[in-house]
Amino acid sequence: MSYILLAPKSGRFRRADEDETGTARGKAAYMRGPGSPQSWFIGRLQRLRTSAGSPTQAQLLAHDDKKVLTRSSLSDLLGGKFTKPPPWERIAAYATACVRAAHASRIQLSLEEELARLRGEHATLTDLFEASVREAGQAAAPASSPPPRHSTYRLPPRNTNFTGRDAALQELRQRLASGNEGAMHVVHGLGGVGKTQLAVEYAYRYRSEYRFVAFVDAEDPALVASQFASLGRELGLAEVRSEQVISRVYGELQDRGPWLIIFDNGERPGPLTGALPSGDLLSNGHVIVTTRVRGWSSRAGVIELDVFTRREAVDLLVRRVCGMTPEVADRIAEHLGDLPLAVEQAAGYMDYNQTAPEEYLALLRSRLEDMIALGELADRPEVVVATLWQLSVRRLEAERPQAMRLLELCALLAPEPIPLDLFTDSTETLVAAAADPVTWDMTVGALAGLGLARRGASSLVLHRLVQAAIRAAMPDDVRTDARVRLCRALIAAVPHDIHGDPDARSRWQRLLPHVLVVTKDEPLAECAAQVATLLRLASVFLLSIGDHSVALPLCQRALAIHESLESTADIGFDLITLAQIHRDRGAPERARSAAERALSLHESCLSADSPAIATDLATLARIRHLLGDYEAAVPLAERALRIDERAYGPDDPYVSFDLVALASVHLDRGDHAVAVPLISRALRIREASYAPDHLYIGYALLLKARAVHAVNDPTAAALARRGALILSARLGRAHPKTEDAFALASCLLQRDSRGPGASASATRRVRA
Repeated sequence: MSYILLAPKSGRFRRADEDETGTARGKAAYMRGPGSPQSWFIGRLQRLRTSAGSPTQAQLLAHDDKKVLTRSSLSDLLGGKFTKPPPWERIAAYATACVRAAHASRIQLSLEEELARLRGEHATLTDLFEASVREAGQAAAPASSPPPRHSTYRLPPRNTNFTGRDAALQELRQRLASGNEGAMHVVHGLGGVGKTQLAVEYAYRYRSEYRFVAFVDAEDPALVASQFASLGRELGLAEVRSEQVISRVYGELQDRGPWLIIFDNGERPGPLTGALPSGDLLSNGHVIVTTRVRGWSSRAGVIELDVFTRREAVDLLVRRVCGMTPEVADRIAEHLGDLPLAVEQAAGYMDYNQTAPEEYLALLRSRLEDMIALGELADRPEVVVATLWQLSVRRLEAERPQAMRLLELCALLAPEPIPLDLFTDSTETLVAAAADPVTWDMTVGALAGLGLARRGASSLVLHRLVQAAIRAAMPDDVRTDARVRLCRALIAAVPHDIHGDPDARSRWQRLLPHVLVVTKDEPLAECAAQVATLLRLASVFLLSIGDHSVALPLCQRALAIHESLESTADIGFDLITLAQIHRDRGAPERARSAAERALSLHESCLSADSPAIATDLATLARIRHLLGDYEAAVPLAERALRIDERAYGPDDPYVSFDLVALASVHLDRGDHAVAVPLISRALRIREASYAPDHLYIGYALLLKARAVHAVNDPTAAALARRGALILSARLGRAHPKTEDAFALASCLLQRDSRGPGASASATRRVRA
């Protein structure tokens, strides 16, 4: 094996095996010899210290504010007392201390320049050190032919904590190696998703396939030419004019192929056109561009890099953090949206502060917007999630301020698909650009194009940490105004007639996550009434799909807000919803108290034939039925039925609820001949009004199964089976109502096989 050394002054390459490695000398002699990579690295550190004014160890330690350095570590660095490269954070701390000492002595040194120089050389030396350790333990064998020479330019250190991504690396390698058409590829993804880390890992993993690897910072296209000038000097080119330097570098690389150049954090392809090779210049090398920005598909192949899988995020946390369990790691990763940078930053925070994983999880839950600014990466201390998207946001603000308004509104919603018609169909003007289709398309496209959101056919999705970063930067007045306008837009967008509107369920499923997020904090005075109404409507929807545990606290919050506003009718609506929740949760006494109070309030402020009073009556009838008070239940249900029939007509879905309430009482009273036509009519109304798999049809089927079973109708078991399957599909197989439904179906099947009366007691126990 042979190695490449970069001569510090000439920039030429020579074979390390031309000197000492041809003899079987000891490892220590090789590592510390005058031509060794270690002595070269020590020389670089000593030159840096000399150029900084030769500060003493005490001065260097005083300028190391993070206390990374010690006297022994300084001695090790300058004395070469190591057999492998020292940690990059120690090198960075040393360089920082030298530059600060230089500034104190009025010597001008650039920290960025010195760190970049050391970073580039350190990457090369890492390879050399690892190789020399392996070589030192072996007798040198004469080579039959000169081995290929490998060298790098400004390649960052390899991330020792790199996790997963095997499939992406294999795909990138396969595409690049497939021929000329695959010689340039773009790795596109959200900021912090690990595009740079993937490209760097690719360079190390496949470095044996390349003779030369270069890393170019492409974020500012104006600085690319100067980096190529530096690259040219490394390749031994004489000084050339700036307009010729890029073509001269590619010309020089033709004799050094195969080569790889990584353009990191590129913007659109236009500004980089002059730096990207094409045609014959690309025939002997590969190019990788990492970018957050779309628009590259016409110029190169594109690989979309997503966040970590949950397993990758958990693996990194468990490996990095002492005391981390997979269960806690899973919850931390969920709060961080599996964003690789955020996961690594979290590990760094817990490691530095010795924070217990459970405590860090609690901080994430309560202070997410603060936590994304804390913690640092060992090799990129200046990078944190909180500032990751600042450049994109500033560009958006300058070029498309309406898109910035849209971004701020979306930051206050849930990290779930946001229906775009929330903005375009709203009577509340959320974003002025929504009034014009072309302007709106470009406004939404700006968020997707800059990598701040993912656009679907009719929705927009923001990563939860993008949202947190935007929220953290929003001024209080902007945030307040946005919350108020979103509340008003949501109250107009959600279906209010949850039982009567056949599309209500699908619409609510899309909007519920956003309603819950917008209403989770204490309401602002300007939109308190809207918040309370949203909370009640959300609880009614959740009740309709059987999710009582989530519906209850929402309804209780709605009631508290409306009581503070002294809104009598709304208090009644909240109370009747609360009564329905308590009824379904098996607390009929609590339900009765709430329903009676709701009826009293509504009778005091609404007309006697108001449908709201019919709802109160039907609910109270069901509760009285559960309490065994059949005599009180029947007139309540009959009065509710009369009011709704007059208000809506005989075939309205609301009429079916009254019919079900009345049929249920008659069924348990033993009035089967009265119950069967009532429930049959209710089922016909629902089948004409709702989708075939709607929960309300499932409930009606189960009740009819009980009713016809009582009159020995053999169709009872089939009706129960249909109802049970609907509940299973909508509520889940383990839901108590689903289990009761299948138990009823099973009982009725047994009855058919054993004869009448075999399971009468069982059917009385199972409630539809």
